[in-house]
Amino acid sequence: MTTSLEHYTGRRHIATDIVLALGLLGCVTLGASIAIPGISQPREDWPAVVLAAISCLAQLKARTYPRSALVVATVCTVITVALGYLVSPLLLAPLMIALFRLAAITDSKTTRVCGGLTTAAVVIAAVFDQPTDEMVLLRTVGPVLWLLLPLVGGSRDRLRHDYVDSVQARAMYAERTREEEARLRVAEERMRIARELHDVVAHHMAVANAQAGTARHLAPTHPEQAQKLLDELTATTSSALLELRATVGVLRQTGDPDTDPLEPAPGLDRLPELIATCETAGVEVTVTTEGEPRPLSPGVDLTAYRIIQEALTNVTKHGAGKGACVRLTYSDSRLLISVTNDGTAAAPSVPGGGYGLMGMRERAHSVGGDLHAGPRPEGGFEVATALPLHPLAPEEDEATL
Repeated sequence: MTTSLEHYTGRRHIATDIVLALGLLGCVTLGASIAIPGISQPREDWPAVVLAAISCLAQLKARTYPRSALVVATVCTVITVALGYLVSPLLLAPLMIALFRLAAITDSKTTRVCGGLTTAAVVIAAVFDQPTDEMVLLRTVGPVLWLLLPLVGGSRDRLRHDYVDSVQARAMYAERTREEEARLRVAEERMRIARELHDVVAHHMAVANAQAGTARHLAPTHPEQAQKLLDELTATTSSALLELRATVGVLRQTGDPDTDPLEPAPGLDRLPELIATCETAGVEVTVTTEGEPRPLSPGVDLTAYRIIQEALTNVTKHGAGKGACVRLTYSDSRLLISVTNDGTAAAPSVPGGGYGLMGMRERAHSVGGDLHAGPRPEGGFEVATALPLHPLAPEEDEATL
């Protein structure tokens, strides 16, 4: 379809150029027949018509070769003027069209140079043809003004086309920018959902695995305790399914009448439930709070809870010790959280700390905080983070973690 349109447009341009060439030929023929009493002019019009025909034929290729078409038109016009024909806009019509197309297609420097040389050539030919003072304005100022008009018009047309092209280019750039921004937002949303799924699944599955292993160990000798652990295992898996359902529910379409209302995002108010779940897996957790607790924004509250949850999950999976300590310190504008275990280092063995530590760092950075995780000199492992009480609150000096 595009090829057919280009072919049609090309044929239309050819037809337009042919009609224009015939009109220019008629203008030169009429201009060559104009005579002013007292001014000597050639008696025959055919030399001017022949030269005009050559100039008009050159205009058929002016869209592709504007400089060559201008040279042909200039030579033919100068010869016509030198033969003694009256210089008029009708006689200069082919040259004026050639100048207009040159100015519309080429750059401003080429337009100025070629326009100046062409005008000078026509004026010199007119002056040398009749070196007397008769009609000096018609032979000098007239051609300058007449040839200046197409140069100005062509330049304005070129500037208009350049402006339209620049507007279209900016519109295309803005469209590409919007698409890239949309892709970036989609990628960020996918990373956020992936972090939520990892935190929910990793924590509950680690606790469930510890509960199941302990129950299997106690089943032969302490069936009552094993049964109690199995009951707690059921509660753990049910809680995991509920949180997983709430997280996946974010992907549901808004406004769907079949969509169940989602549970509120977890925060530090659910920290006692998290501690109780870890204790059923055999990990004793102590919580220490320093400073006056202050309200947190929903994003910071969720981030704090998820970091503590992931840190305790690492203690459950990797820590050799049986205890962990969670310390919450409220300062003027920050909440400092540290989670330590009293055994060997409780960290994934993969390079970089695994997806858990990576997710904790991303969560902390997403709300304007920072996180540090690593072995302690006295033994064990520590996860420490500094979170702003509100993402928009002014931050204190960088805390030493």
